[in-house]
Amino acid sequence: MVGLGPAGPGLCTTATLTAVADHDHRYLRTARHPAASVVDGHGSGQVTTLDHHYESSHDFAAVYAGIVDEVVDGAVRHGRVLYAVPGSPAVAEHTVELLLADDRVDVDLVPALSFLDLAWVRLGVDPLATGVRVVDAHRFAVEAAGQRGPLLVAQVDSASVLADVVASVDDPPDEPVVVLQGLGADDERIVEVAWDDLPSTLEPDHLTSLWVPRLAAPIAAELQRFADLVAELRLRCPWDAEQTHTTLRPHLLEEAHEVLEALDAFDEASGEGSGALEEELGDLLFQVVFHARIAADDGRFDLADVARGIHDKLRHRHPHVFPPEPGEDTDALRPVSDSGDVLANWDAIKQAEKGRDSVLDGIPPTLPALAVAQKVARRAGGLDGAPLPPAAPLDLPGDDRGLGDLLLGLAASARSVGLDAEDALRGAVARYSAEVRAHEARHDDPGPT
Repeated sequence: MVGLGPAGPGLCTTATLTAVADHDHRYLRTARHPAASVVDGHGSGQVTTLDHHYESSHDFAAVYAGIVDEVVDGAVRHGRVLYAVPGSPAVAEHTVELLLADDRVDVDLVPALSFLDLAWVRLGVDPLATGVRVVDAHRFAVEAAGQRGPLLVAQVDSASVLADVVASVDDPPDEPVVVLQGLGADDERIVEVAWDDLPSTLEPDHLTSLWVPRLAAPIAAELQRFADLVAELRLRCPWDAEQTHTTLRPHLLEEAHEVLEALDAFDEASGEGSGALEEELGDLLFQVVFHARIAADDGRFDLADVARGIHDKLRHRHPHVFPPEPGEDTDALRPVSDSGDVLANWDAIKQAEKGRDSVLDGIPPTLPALAVAQKVARRAGGLDGAPLPPAAPLDLPGDDRGLGDLLLGLAASARSVGLDAEDALRGAVARYSAEVRAHEARHDDPGPT
């Protein structure tokens, strides 16, 4: 199997020309290529073009299957044949993939230039330095999902394929994209076109590609750049190099509180305070990435493991959003009609994951007493027949301000009589938790149903 290069005969490699001359029986995937004449005119031999499969088959799967069968049949009959494809046989050639996997034939793959080599030259782009993702236009909606750029979209070979590409992008790029057509040919065309104008101004063909510098904020690229910065700090900064998980504890706590402070100052309606919130979230993110870098340096886990773990956890704990995995038992979970059901199922799934005996297991003891009280009350509320917490002796106000004033008044009253409100609440939570655990033990309650 050889490639004819991305354009005319001048870009065919010596290895390709030698292989063509060395074979009497030659198969050409398509004659619609500027260097197709090389297969017929370089030395003697029989040439079979395979364009008829495109004309007689109803879809590409049938086209590829027909081509593979004809080439294999020729190899069986003649002993050895040459199969030539446009560009490089290793780039965007599904028939080559199928032949490599076909146990009826042995394959010798001869490298060649691809359209990508010309594209990088024309664009002035180093694909490694810029982190380019190459996607097939026929599978753009799937392959480019979640991608932010830069993208080189290949095989934009028809108006319908182009229309599908344009329609699949919800947030079109503001800057023009570059249309690449007939690279290396005499009629090579490289133009900039606005995204929304592509369907009306571009007449795509089998030698058309799109260069999309960016679709939106390059999330993955920015996160990787940040992770690389943290790694460099660990190597070159004395302070960063000597930090451990333990020494970073107070910094993590401080940054979390500063995020909370920024949230308190943030106005949901006007968006005022967004800048401060963005900055404080960045500081908190630094702590997460820093801990992951320390773990990576110790050979334990890295940032990718952290991201993968939380991704899989969230997917598993939202069976009402994502289909359960095969064999996963969801019979004990509640049907979800509101956020309360979501939280109850979350606790039940988490309890099963951790192998915990009680729904109250896993509540961090270092949390403030009020946070612990709320968690205990919520989790216990998901148990059938669980004991109720002590009833409030007063009518509760119906808003945050009134509740806050009430809590503040209770704390002040406790101080006036020499009591510690934090310790008192912890004691009450401990007593109520003991009642809940005793209820679980008596009923062997597996959790919410």
